[in-house]
Amino acid sequence: MARKKEYIEEEVIEKAMNIFWQNGYENTSMQMLEKEMGINKFSIYSSFGSKNGVFLESLKCYKSKIRAIFEKFIEASNGVEDIKQFFYDSIYVSHQAGNHKGCLITNTYNEFSESEDLLIKDQMNTFMGDLKNIFIEKLKMDATKDEETICKQANYLVLAKHGLAAASRVNTQKEIEDYIEMTFKNL
Repeated sequence: MARKKEYIEEEVIEKAMNIFWQNGYENTSMQMLEKEMGINKFSIYSSFGSKNGVFLESLKCYKSKIRAIFEKFIEASNGVEDIKQFFYDSIYVSHQAGNHKGCLITNTYNEFSESEDLLIKDQMNTFMGDLKNIFIEKLKMDATKDEETICKQANYLVLAKHGLAAASRVNTQKEIEDYIEMTFKNL
């Protein structure tokens, strides 16, 4: 007879997400996960298979937390102004309750850029590709822009978003706001 779980998976995954978000994948040990999640290694392996399994579930948890921001962004119809608002909204997530950790997706994208873990790399590439496609959709709302300009600006915005995520870990709110304003000054 299987033992009944004495924890709620969603709660322990949110705790794991926070430790990965703070430290990154490589710098998070199983001991750290045990302590943060409040469950032992056996339970972690039984429920999630491995540290990698916990991390994948943590990414899903993070994506569910930012889903509302993306839905708002996708549904908006003011072009470049929507992209700018998305930048501000994404900073708000990383500063909720004092969580100055940047963006877990961007942090992971950077950490796994040269990794052999194809599953995580594929998830990150898909996420970034989807983000770029949304930028393209919003940029196309300006009928004066040609395809080449739209593509260049979308690439610029993806890189600017990466920079914003990194800056949000260390820069002041005023510096972040100045960065966003300057990013959109010439679009």
